[in-house]
Amino acid sequence: MRWANFLHMYQPAEQQPDILEAIVVQSYRPIIEGLLKHKQVRLTLNINGALLELLDKYNHRDIIDNLRELGSQKRIEFTSSAKYHALLPFLNGQEIDRQIRLNNESLEFFLGKDVKPQGFFAPEMAYDEKILSIVESLGFKWLILDEISCGGEVGHVDYNKIYKITGTNLSVFFRDRRLSNLIMSAVVRSRETLLEAMRDNLNSGRYIVTAMDMETFGHHRPGLEKMLFEVFDTPEFELIQISDIAGYYKETKEIIPAKATWASSKQDIDNGSQFLSWSDPENIIHKWQWAFTGMVLKEVYAMDKIHPRYNLVRKKMDIALASDQFWWASAKPWWSLEMIEDGAYRLLDTLRYIPDVGKEKLEQGRDFYEHIIATAFNWQRTGKIRQMMAEQGAILRIPFKDRTIGRGGAEEGVYWAFIDIMKRLEKTAASSGEYEKAILWRDAIYKLENKLDIYDTINAIDLLRVEIPHNEVEATIEKYKAKYYAIRGGQPEQRGT
Repeated sequence: MRWANFLHMYQPAEQQPDILEAIVVQSYRPIIEGLLKHKQVRLTLNINGALLELLDKYNHRDIIDNLRELGSQKRIEFTSSAKYHALLPFLNGQEIDRQIRLNNESLEFFLGKDVKPQGFFAPEMAYDEKILSIVESLGFKWLILDEISCGGEVGHVDYNKIYKITGTNLSVFFRDRRLSNLIMSAVVRSRETLLEAMRDNLNSGRYIVTAMDMETFGHHRPGLEKMLFEVFDTPEFELIQISDIAGYYKETKEIIPAKATWASSKQDIDNGSQFLSWSDPENIIHKWQWAFTGMVLKEVYAMDKIHPRYNLVRKKMDIALASDQFWWASAKPWWSLEMIEDGAYRLLDTLRYIPDVGKEKLEQGRDFYEHIIATAFNWQRTGKIRQMMAEQGAILRIPFKDRTIGRGGAEEGVYWAFIDIMKRLEKTAASSGEYEKAILWRDAIYKLENKLDIYDTINAIDLLRVEIPHNEVEATIEKYKAKYYAIRGGQPEQRGT
């Protein structure tokens, strides 16, 4: 079975140096040095130009040098992207083109003139058909999207075929959401667990594509960076790059991808709210952020391009288009007053640097800034943020507890069977020193008990399928169902509720 891994590296353009250093030490350096040592690993990687500049600025140049070396050895292929991680579906064509061209220039400058990316990664895998003509005109051959963009729900990708986007010469490769998330969550953490997760597909002749944030390994999850290479070191898989796939699979299928991100759910797509974390119609802060962005961008366009200050203003605007401020203002569940203020200030600062900007525009900019910040603090102070996070549970997903105990009868045994298995797995993991895994099972139990599993990217059933054989799960379920039948009376009222 052929496996194409995609890793994504990104930090905001003006990330604090202490945070960047922690990420470099905990994640980037050990992983990239590990790639140099593990000669069998070949993968596809995205690093935004903004991060390359940060690594250079703060003297983490060994990361750049090693990436350049891995690229020259053809063990890494690089994709391009938007330099400052802008959410492309919300930009006009001019800005989309600019962000990509700036990124290409950074890749060439830091990684070498031979870096000619064939693939394109839209930040957050945020897809809208408006990006297609630009991506194709810039010479790219393929995009990587989440599998939910294949038909609007997961599970529809045929990994024996190459997908072509209708009306273009572009291919599209879809990320396997389940396997990607299982690896990032440390459920798959060894050759054995990887083979168990993929047991139904090992001999199918298909390929697989996974895509993950590099920072997950070591920074967000300490110790996981070592596990990554244990998973890669699985001889049953042939590690390839995404661009290699077309050399093995010739059957093609045309598709019109669905608008989505790698975080979108089917319900998001059905509701037309694929980009909810960046543009929620019920979030007034989002509305002000986008209105403020549009207003400042219009003033930048009106500026004389030969003015000595133009390049400085234009760069400030490029950075201000980053998606971070919108994401951190979503409150579903991501929230950061600091990042919201930072984004609003960048827009105001850009406006102030524009020469001869009118007093009325400056006042309008200050009003946007003050509305955004005052509202954010008010939401924080009054508890609205917690309320918004709680209301996220109003979506039409049914907790596992309601689907089992809620149905009554023998189905109650299914619930208790899963709880029993998870408790055993938690205890086993803790006794063997696998504390990360023990915490995972502890949290899964808590979520099932409190009906919080509807928020999970990975369902507890997926976790169990990877961890223990299917027949053991079924046997435990039958045991608990048998307990129900043993005490069940001839009439429902005989044994209480």
